[in-house]
Amino acid sequence: MKIYLDNAATTPLDPAVLDAMTPYLLEHFGNPSSQHQYGRKARSVIENCRSSIAVHLNCLPEEIIFTSGGTEADNIALVSAVTLGGVDHVITTPFEHHAVLQTLKSLAKSHDVRTSFLQHDNRGNLDPDHLHYLLRTNTRNLVSVMHANNEIGNLNDIAQIAESARHFKALFHTDTVQTMGHYHYNLATLPAHFLAASAHKFHGPKGVGFLYCRKGTPLARLIHGGGQERALRAGTENIPGIVGLATALDLAYQNLVKDHLYIQSLKDRLIRQLRSLLPEVQFNGNSALAEQSLYTVLSVNFPNQQPDLLRALDEQGIAVSGGSACSTGAASHVLKAIGVTNGNTIRFSFSRFNTPEQIDRAAFVLAGICELVAA
Repeated sequence: MKIYLDNAATTPLDPAVLDAMTPYLLEHFGNPSSQHQYGRKARSVIENCRSSIAVHLNCLPEEIIFTSGGTEADNIALVSAVTLGGVDHVITTPFEHHAVLQTLKSLAKSHDVRTSFLQHDNRGNLDPDHLHYLLRTNTRNLVSVMHANNEIGNLNDIAQIAESARHFKALFHTDTVQTMGHYHYNLATLPAHFLAASAHKFHGPKGVGFLYCRKGTPLARLIHGGGQERALRAGTENIPGIVGLATALDLAYQNLVKDHLYIQSLKDRLIRQLRSLLPEVQFNGNSALAEQSLYTVLSVNFPNQQPDLLRALDEQGIAVSGGSACSTGAASHVLKAIGVTNGNTIRFSFSRFNTPEQIDRAAFVLAGICELVAA
């Protein structure tokens, strides 16, 4: 039995999404910039998808810009805030994805911009008082905080953080790559200026995502060329990908509550089994706390195990990871930030396509491997 429990890295494509994409791979293949009927059909599809996404997020269609994924969306937001938004101070966290942290490092070299990191406790909970202090003592701020961490699953109260940013007239950017399609967003009430998302995290295709940019917030061009995406992002649009993204988001929101409850039950099941079979395990951050963590992610530390658990599980047909797929082979900056430097961490991440039987099998196999290692 092959078991895939690495859904935070990428999710399997929903067959219904593939069905929706196929006509735009084979029949409706026109360039949306062309004036003939093939091009007009493609253009119409793009705008329908844009409108569909906007309805789900309660925003304007023109506030949705299609990108190649979450990394590009994050890059556009940060570069825009610094180069066009007048920002000279960025407030962020040490837990952000490399798409944010590496972009900020690059901007610090090329522009007069400073970065401050929010203080936090040893579980990764952010200090709101420190946020207020940084906002009060600096001007021209951008606050960039992800909704949920991709490694340990901690949920951040982005509504409260965004409101604090609004109070101090700061820009606010949030990376929702792990949470889009898993939580509802109302961008008419959430005072965010930028929001990034990626289709392949909610059973859509790879290579496509979007950036939400609130109307009136300036956007910089990272890709130069033609006038696509209202002259904001050059290059012929990925029509099948955009269709897949919009379809996957439709499916996610049709069943959001049911899927949330089901996936949380799988996560709870694994927590119970690990605590029973391997009492020494520890859970990183807020990973095991249902109300404070993303229900699709469980980060587990095995204090006394050798660093070959991932390979041993893979040999048994069970796919998991140690953390972010974007930093394979490197020490986790997230775990380091909360002081987890010993033992062996495994990130289990779940989807609606997993089953209780798969959870039981994974726990049983893992317990057997740990017993062999300890022997």
